[in-house]
Amino acid sequence: MMAADRLRERTLSVTTLAADEFHAPSLDDFFPPSVLIHAGPFELDRLMLIRILMSVLVAAFFAIAMRSPRLIPRGVQNVAEIALDFVRIQIAEDVLGKEQGKRFLPVITTIFFLVIASNVSAIIPFLNISPNARIGMPLVLAALAYIVFNYVGIKKYGFFKYVKSTIVVPGVPPALHVLLIPIEFISTFVLRPFTLMVRLMANMLAGHILLVLFFSATNYFFFVSGGFQAIFGVPSIIAGLAFTFFELLVIFLQAYVFALLAAVYIDIALHADEH
Repeated sequence: MMAADRLRERTLSVTTLAADEFHAPSLDDFFPPSVLIHAGPFELDRLMLIRILMSVLVAAFFAIAMRSPRLIPRGVQNVAEIALDFVRIQIAEDVLGKEQGKRFLPVITTIFFLVIASNVSAIIPFLNISPNARIGMPLVLAALAYIVFNYVGIKKYGFFKYVKSTIVVPGVPPALHVLLIPIEFISTFVLRPFTLMVRLMANMLAGHILLVLFFSATNYFFFVSGGFQAIFGVPSIIAGLAFTFFELLVIFLQAYVFALLAAVYIDIALHADEH
């Protein structure tokens, strides 16, 4: 019995040592454990707190910038107007025209700045993650765009005419409608919101994982490995910093693409009878 106990203890110690040296990757390696605020059914985890924080910061920025607007803007007002003019001219008016661009500017602007604010938290120290790296926020934004462009089409044409104009391709042989109608229906009413959602989430998730891997490797080489292996920390931190700057480009592009596609889908719904 004593020999068996000693063997068991030795096995447990070896297992514990091995566990200390290596563990299989899990989601907690890429998404830090949640910090919950317990409030009954309204519990808030870390990502939700970041969403709220970045949304409040965006609202506060524009509230401060426009609290006493001047004819000739300067300072914070000038920065806010440059940002708003970019969305108005390069996205809303470029896709929808001046009249409809002005009509839908609030929706497109909201989408653009919410996406870019949520994305930028991925490279802010102590936040280090974008809420868009998980499905919740992209799902809500895609649902907003989906509701808006379908509402626009239904309001203009009526439900049945809008659906018919959207899924029936004119000028093709009747036999092809059996194939084309399901394809057009899935493309418009399923794939559009799905691709909006997945594109944003996948890009921010991939960026977050790569940043975690680069800087985790840097930490390992500099502070854990010891010896000559520490020299590998130099290229890993350089790669991490370089990818951080690349992530800045991705942050902007994802906001631009999301808002641009939302505007394109609204324009298509407005001209469904020209399909």
